[in-house]
Amino acid sequence: MSSSPITIATSPPTPPAINTNFVLPSTSPLSAGFGDRYNRRISVNLGSSDNVRHPKVLHPVDNEGLRLLILENISQEAVAVFTAQGFRVDHFAKAMTEDELVAKIPEYHAIGIRSKTKITERVIKAAPKLLAIGCFCIGTNQVDLITAAKAGIPVFNSPFSNSRSVAELVISEIIALSRQLFQRAYEMRTGVWNKQSKGCWEIRGKTLGIVGYGHIGAQLSVLAESFGMRVLFYDVVNIMPLGSARQVPKLSNLLAEADFVTLHVPELKETTKMISTKELLQMKRGSYLINNARGQVIDIPALVEAVKSGHIAGAAIDVFPMEPGANNVPFDNQVNSWAAELCALPNVILTPHIGGSTEEAQRMIGEEVAAALTSYLNYGSSYGAVNFPEVDLRAISADQSNHIRICHVHKNQPGVLKQVNEVLSPYNVEKQYSDSKGDVAYLMADIADVSQADVNKLRAIISKTPANILTRLLA
Repeated sequence: MSSSPITIATSPPTPPAINTNFVLPSTSPLSAGFGDRYNRRISVNLGSSDNVRHPKVLHPVDNEGLRLLILENISQEAVAVFTAQGFRVDHFAKAMTEDELVAKIPEYHAIGIRSKTKITERVIKAAPKLLAIGCFCIGTNQVDLITAAKAGIPVFNSPFSNSRSVAELVISEIIALSRQLFQRAYEMRTGVWNKQSKGCWEIRGKTLGIVGYGHIGAQLSVLAESFGMRVLFYDVVNIMPLGSARQVPKLSNLLAEADFVTLHVPELKETTKMISTKELLQMKRGSYLINNARGQVIDIPALVEAVKSGHIAGAAIDVFPMEPGANNVPFDNQVNSWAAELCALPNVILTPHIGGSTEEAQRMIGEEVAAALTSYLNYGSSYGAVNFPEVDLRAISADQSNHIRICHVHKNQPGVLKQVNEVLSPYNVEKQYSDSKGDVAYLMADIADVSQADVNKLRAIISKTPANILTRLLA
């Protein structure tokens, strides 16, 4: 069973209108590449001015409060952002199982998770009120993105904020592996004095191979060169390198040249067990392998054999196919069948998924994802969503008291905009923007001179259009 919530906010605002009888469109694949690169809007701070109209905070047109479920001990800074908006927040330190989520999630309008909680199709179908999902981490593979999009639920993440933390961890692992630091430290703790230089190297002049040259890979490249390392990288797209780094055309080219190989790729069908027996044999004898990406990208039993044979001199692993759901839980063969054998290997660094676990990174992640969720819930802006059309409109100003914003998620099919605009034709549409992604489209429109009776009528009519998935009105 899950633990009791440790933070509950009060004073909720009025909540959104939610259509729970939406029709799901057909599934379409979502594409992704190495490095988790996503476009981001550039913000410009114009400063304060008495002549600039202040934006109006929009409130959902309904009588029920917005409730947020926040799991996995997400930073208190994020919780503070939500409570400042008046949202009701239930904050839990641990992850939840699928069964726990299915029982819990029907009452919530948004959920915030890290990497351990899985938002499956079953969970999404059990969440009739759910409007948005926030992944307080880089990856989003723990969420069924396609099902979420079909249900009109954008998923937000933080692809930048912990890049530096992971890059610094990799540098520390490279040095620790090359000096057998963890092995010597363990021996000292057991009372063994074993001063030696055999198999210990400086990293200056060595070659680092980076697989996935995204935000983390690029930062790591710069740090490694400052240590005097030569940097090669492999990615599925052509990328302009930083510094003197060089892109190689094939993964096998990188493996053959690198003294250290580090992985920074998302978990996809193409990357699952991308490093197995064949690839390990392609690596230089005496080289090192580092994985701070996703647990499935390495065939760990194959790595165990490669380290035992001496072909691989050491490894550092921060992520695993299966991980305990909470702290102080054993990491043993009941979690992964090869755990004991892996733990017994010399010069192998094992850490409990701490790549981005610095206070600076968690604070920035909390602020970024909380801001994205708040912007969507309050204003309808889907900018930064990874599975959803990115749509935004400039804010309604505080003096526009009779304006409302329509947020209409619908099937991406011909004739929808004509139907909606016919409904809006008696009103003054001040601004409108729509976009689509796969089978899902999203329309935002601001209309003026709307009475309360008009609000109820518009919501009822638009929600009943054949292509409707979810319609909210913000006023």
